[in-house]
Amino acid sequence: MSYTALYRKFRPSTFEDVKGQEHIVTTLKNQIKAERIGHAYLFCGTRGTGKTTIAKIFAKSVNCENPVDGSPCGECSVCRAIAAGASMNVIEIDAASNNGVDNIREIVDEVSYSPAEGKYKVYIIDEVHMLSKGAFNALLKTLEEPPSYVIFILATTEVHAIPITILSRCQRYDFKRITIDTISSRIKELTDIEQVNIEDKAIRYIAKTADGSMRDALSLLDQCIAFHFGQELTYDKVLDVLGAVDTEVFSRLLRVILQGDVSGAIGILEEMVVQGRELTQFVSDFAWYLRNLLLIKSSDGIEDVIDVSTENLMRLKEEAKMAENDTIMRYIRVISELSGQIRYAAQKRILIEVNLIKLCRPAMETDTGSLADRIRQLEEKVEQGVPMNVSPQMLKELQAGGSVSTATAVTAPKAPLPKAIPEDIKNVVSRWSVALSEAPNPMKTYLKTAYPSLSNDGKLLVVVQDGLPSDYFKQPGHREDLQKILSEYAGKELEIIIQTSDDGRNAQDIFPDLTRLVSETINMEIEEIEAEEGIEDEF
Repeated sequence: MSYTALYRKFRPSTFEDVKGQEHIVTTLKNQIKAERIGHAYLFCGTRGTGKTTIAKIFAKSVNCENPVDGSPCGECSVCRAIAAGASMNVIEIDAASNNGVDNIREIVDEVSYSPAEGKYKVYIIDEVHMLSKGAFNALLKTLEEPPSYVIFILATTEVHAIPITILSRCQRYDFKRITIDTISSRIKELTDIEQVNIEDKAIRYIAKTADGSMRDALSLLDQCIAFHFGQELTYDKVLDVLGAVDTEVFSRLLRVILQGDVSGAIGILEEMVVQGRELTQFVSDFAWYLRNLLLIKSSDGIEDVIDVSTENLMRLKEEAKMAENDTIMRYIRVISELSGQIRYAAQKRILIEVNLIKLCRPAMETDTGSLADRIRQLEEKVEQGVPMNVSPQMLKELQAGGSVSTATAVTAPKAPLPKAIPEDIKNVVSRWSVALSEAPNPMKTYLKTAYPSLSNDGKLLVVVQDGLPSDYFKQPGHREDLQKILSEYAGKELEIIIQTSDDGRNAQDIFPDLTRLVSETINMEIEEIEAEEGIEDEF
């Protein structure tokens, strides 16, 4: 006897067996019990969520001779005939391959014949969005006023492609993605029946990979069972079959990126390539890992949402302290863009390598989104005692006790940040544009030309233009509101002073712009990197 796939073998035969679509099941059962059955239904939702399965159960229920609480009995001749695919009352049509006007006209002609047995003729049209415009038009009149014994059930994964004239004639039911917990419970139930030993951690990973589709989950399970037939399915074995990557690898990758270690990041990617991992899935899973990290960083009590093991949760909490929100959000942006590009890329590995270098070297980017990450790397180098007017190659030569070559030296020193800047004010300056973006209107408008400076006693000056901006901050409460916003970014209670610039004089000669000094420091770092790369090219 030929083998039957798990998703076919365990396809629900009653409404009670359906998992994850209780809102739809309850409505349809109530309609059947109250005999308030509609003539046209539209089932829409992602793949593998139960659209065709519920359509078949509904077809059995409306024709069943002995329905039980709205569900088919499964024992009468009508139920058995429909289950075997031998009933003349249930007609399944694949609109992907039968999408022409002539195909629909055949249905319209058949509708005039009443059912040979049972109460209703049920037409299930799968992937109905594939019908041509002419086919939809041919279906319109019959769909609006079919004979009393005809029911149409239209199923689609792309409801936006259905004409409004069709939508208005149907009862619409939206199928939800099935939760990881529901899929995990179903897999556990089926593996017990099939006598397959499988780790709970492996079950959770299959459920997560299925992305809300029960059918995909059972297909993945089938694949894993076949590959390791007769063996216990462990988490590592499931990862191996699906070409996936353990979260420990993402943890290592994140840490080397935070350190700016390009060779370390490329080395981890090399490991994945050698192991035969699917690179598209690798990028997608890393984006998911960063998403979990951002949630941990942004909120308390988020453990139930991110759905990770206790061990991984502890690792995420540790890494959350190592990176700022701005840095993580930049990583997510870069990896999300990569995820969209890699599907159609011929050289996937090269594309990933370029983006890993971009993450490790934020100085290569010129947008403001990478500013905070560039500042972080510069501050770490200052803390480690690396002089800002010495390139990395020059530092190596000095440590080795040799002389410094002319090509290695940086052309000219740049103005460093003033030594008197307190750490909390430096934090605000490094995120100045981001901090001001949080201000409400009209405050944000008046701050467009404002910049930070430092008073003689070490307090933060906010230099604003004379006129409307100056008048705005003289009003009670506005300075305090801005002070609160900047204090949140400093992580410390700040006292700010609103300073008005005199239009007759150059304000920056009197009150230096701290953001400009920071920018000059970053430009200096870029020159150092370019000098280093130029030396490498010569060799």
